[in-house]
Amino acid sequence: MNHVGTQQLETDRLILRRYTKDDAVAMYKNWASDEAVTRCLTWPTHENLEETQQIVDEWVKSYADKKYYHWAIVFKENGDEPVGDIAVVHMKEKPSVAHIGYCIGRKWWKRGITSEALQAVMKFLFDVVDVNRIEARHDTKNPNSGKVMKKCGMKYEGTLRSSDWNNQGICDACYYALLKSDR
Repeated sequence: MNHVGTQQLETDRLILRRYTKDDAVAMYKNWASDEAVTRCLTWPTHENLEETQQIVDEWVKSYADKKYYHWAIVFKENGDEPVGDIAVVHMKEKPSVAHIGYCIGRKWWKRGITSEALQAVMKFLFDVVDVNRIEARHDTKNPNSGKVMKKCGMKYEGTLRSSDWNNQGICDACYYALLKSDR
């Protein structure tokens, strides 16, 4: 892989950019404190702004690592406020695999924003970082996340029963992936 670190990406409606320390308030307000958003995620709903600020500060420091890929999802039209998050949450160097995770504030659900962000990240990872396989998973109780994966061309590979954990407890996980050669 050709690691270059988190680079700013643009789509028709979005800018995917690095987090800054100033993003904690928007993150807390727009998704991190919302139990409806975090219900199927592996990190707990944030109880206070200080918790969010601490996490954002860690992410900002992590940008020094060229193998770190993590974006704030921002609308071009209304400035700088993040409405969601997308990141490589796990990477395997030898088989050249990137596992993607994402979330978006409830106010922006079902508007194609997450799909637009995922498509941009996938293109970047395939074309610039030279990843061979991009994969993602979702709880069976969150089929809309799977719709995002399908819309981006990812292929369903199967459901692993009781193989994952999130804020609801042990769950089944549906896996999707796309190979560079599938495009």
